[in-house]
Amino acid sequence: MKIVVQRVKNAKVDVDGKTVGKIEKGFLVLLGVTHNDTKEQADYLVKKLCKLRVFKDENNKMNLSLKDIGGKLLIVSQFTLYANCSDGNRPSFIEAAIPEQAEKLYNYFCKECKEKYGIEVEKGIFGADMEVNLVNDGPVTIIIEK
Repeated sequence: MKIVVQRVKNAKVDVDGKTVGKIEKGFLVLLGVTHNDTKEQADYLVKKLCKLRVFKDENNKMNLSLKDIGGKLLIVSQFTLYANCSDGNRPSFIEAAIPEQAEKLYNYFCKECKEKYGIEVEKGIFGADMEVNLVNDGPVTIIIEK
């Protein structure tokens, strides 16, 4: 499982011209699932994400978490995080989990962020053609994999 975390001033995801998820200050999270990922790996990444201290404190140091600043999450599934571009110019996605497995772990991940850590979660629509808009804050972008 892999997540790309972007600290944002705001972010939203639209499907068919309609906004389905929107946050102000917080994290836009792109989440990719591979075929052998488990709930235990999701638990690890949920904990890392929700406790990640990359928001500025009173001394202008990245020392505060989402909870500390009242931030929110916008979590978007993205199978292309498991693209393999080593052969040729057209990526292979055989390392991405099948949709049924990926959707299960995606929903579990989102639920755990909210229930275990009390973070407000907005989502994209799994498997949809989504348009993601964001204002990256910093910019700060972090990749975490388990």
